[in-house]
Amino acid sequence: MKTRLPKIYIDTLGCSKNTVDSELFVAQAKANDFIIVDEVSQADTLLINTCGFIDAAKQESIDHILEGVDLKSKGELDRVMVMGCLSDRYADELKLEIPDVDGYFGSSHKSIPEVLHALGGDFRKELLGERTLSTPKHFAYLKISEGCDNPCSFCAIPLMRGGHVSTPMDQLVHEAQQLRNKGVKELIVIGQDTTYYGLDLYGKRCLDELLLRLSDIGFDWIRLLYAYPAKFPVNILPVIRERDNISNYIDMPLQHGNTEVLKSMRRGVTRNRIEELIALIRDEVPGIRLRTTMIVGYPSETKEQFEDLVDFINTVKFDRLGCFMYSQEDATTAFPLGDPISAKEKQRRVRELMAAQEAISLAKNENLIGTQQRVLVDRIEDGTAWGRTIWDAPEVDNEVIITSASEEVDIRTLSVGEFCNVEITDAEAFDLFGRIV
Repeated sequence: MKTRLPKIYIDTLGCSKNTVDSELFVAQAKANDFIIVDEVSQADTLLINTCGFIDAAKQESIDHILEGVDLKSKGELDRVMVMGCLSDRYADELKLEIPDVDGYFGSSHKSIPEVLHALGGDFRKELLGERTLSTPKHFAYLKISEGCDNPCSFCAIPLMRGGHVSTPMDQLVHEAQQLRNKGVKELIVIGQDTTYYGLDLYGKRCLDELLLRLSDIGFDWIRLLYAYPAKFPVNILPVIRERDNISNYIDMPLQHGNTEVLKSMRRGVTRNRIEELIALIRDEVPGIRLRTTMIVGYPSETKEQFEDLVDFINTVKFDRLGCFMYSQEDATTAFPLGDPISAKEKQRRVRELMAAQEAISLAKNENLIGTQQRVLVDRIEDGTAWGRTIWDAPEVDNEVIITSASEEVDIRTLSVGEFCNVEITDAEAFDLFGRIV
């Protein structure tokens, strides 16, 4: 008699790379006759895909594990399984602290067969890049590599995900074509370091060639995230400039703007080098929008070095910027430096940095008032639509809030995943307002 396979609910935490891993798992599980449900209340098995990047992410993952164990103790679940970055790095500790979990597994992209076997099923059919999308059907992520070879002092990702491994280009093109066939309009290229792509496989950085091949597939928008500033492949800039469906947008996490802090962080760049690179990017691709992230409260960051960071932000004037407080990570090269800056001071520095960025962003957004922008609609609710311009990534960047339309257009006729022309009528620091024209 065939064993009844469990009904699985997947709880995905962390970054977009985890999102892709969970999508791969769902497709693989369904291909091997497992049942995936949309609500934990419908499940007998909870599978948590964890994040272990910084303290806040670790705590969120642990909270979700404890909630799952509580549901199991009440008889609402038969089992709780954990995979992903947190369990990859801290499996032994987690087994001791939370023994009621039925199985801890490593990085989610590697552990799919092991998890399926542990759940009582077979792994008869292996798919190649097929995914069941959890994002809205009009956009999807394409993860072009695993792991990272960069030696950043604060980062534990290489400890969890290993060294950089590029996915073969033909395989990525095949996966992207599958996504386009499903109706995906916006492809978002991700990896721990997308600009390193190809060096391990082909002996040179090949992101320019990959972008060209992805562009040929026919997506409306292609967006590049997680570029690394050191040894930045400038040959991608003509590709971005000349291909209309590749967004004039680069996400390049810089982490700091003071040379001494960058040196301690082992980032391989100086402030002057970053400023030269940004000037080159803006010169090669007129109108490009640049997104970055910064870390404040790094152990050796003095008040003067923080003020230098603020000056850097005010000088460069990034279009989009996020900020994190430093989180001390076990076994990283920065760990011996301790964590001497108080949480209160770190929070103050975040507020000061983001206040500077808010003023920059407001001025840039106000310059768009009166212009018409092509907007991709992400959601519609109660007569209001929310969308994005080609310069904005989902979940992290500005939104365009559409509450009205011209007499010739009825906002109720809009659909999620549809493009529309919007006149920008007002602006805030991190949002635009407009009407359909």
